[in-house]
Amino acid sequence: MIDETPVLDNHLHLDPDNNRGIDAVKDFARVGGTHLLVVNKPSWHLGVEAETGEDFRTVFDRTIEIVDEASSELEGRAWPVLGVHPGLISRLVDDRGFTPAEARDLMQAGIDVAAEYVGSGAALALKSGRPHYDVDDEVWAASNAVMRRAFEHGAELDCAVQLHAEASEDMTEVAEWAADAGMPSHRVVKHYASGRLAGPTPSVMSEKDRLETAAERGEPFLMETDYIDDPDRPGAVLGPKTVPRRVRWLLENGHEEAVRIAHVETPERVYGIDTEATLERS
Repeated sequence: MIDETPVLDNHLHLDPDNNRGIDAVKDFARVGGTHLLVVNKPSWHLGVEAETGEDFRTVFDRTIEIVDEASSELEGRAWPVLGVHPGLISRLVDDRGFTPAEARDLMQAGIDVAAEYVGSGAALALKSGRPHYDVDDEVWAASNAVMRRAFEHGAELDCAVQLHAEASEDMTEVAEWAADAGMPSHRVVKHYASGRLAGPTPSVMSEKDRLETAAERGEPFLMETDYIDDPDRPGAVLGPKTVPRRVRWLLENGHEEAVRIAHVETPERVYGIDTEATLERS
């Protein structure tokens, strides 16, 4: 730990078979990291070309297995976040000949299966979103429909939904969609966020300028790396040691309250998890 504070990376991926996997978790723990939210990798990265919602179970089950392994390496613990990567819609439509409506139905079915894992307690939260790149109107509408299905489950299960979406500092409309479904908008989490965001809770990429903005605002936020654990892209996004190192940097620069917001108060507010109580203190 760093100055007795929990240190949570809110969004990273672990490849259970093809890259660093648990070694990345050991790196995170070695420099003071204590808690992880592990998001399943895109289904096709794990060799799954889904035809039905049930086909996503292989991805979800394998993610839960490596999360259990990760927890054994941490002073705190890890939790799985399960869902369907929004980029799948392009793979289905452009490469596999699906119509946008067919792709929507398959992805919603995958979200339905992920929700079963949350409902049973096997996963903490859901993952959904929409493409962060330009798509045609039909694909955009289908993607929004998938995301709205995730919000329906978030309301029913009283769980958070992490979103992979376009870069923006204003997603109030999306937060309103969640509220319309009966889900508190603060439980919508914008992954890969900047330090400023209206609507959802920002999960801020752990770059110093973004974190400084978030810290100075004094509002709820989380910290992440989006570490992708991809052997073909070893330098992509941020490494697993980044969040602990940035926590140390924030503390050295007088941002103790921001660290508490990001690693204790916001995890409790968004996910209902107690990062302090789940620490193994010697």
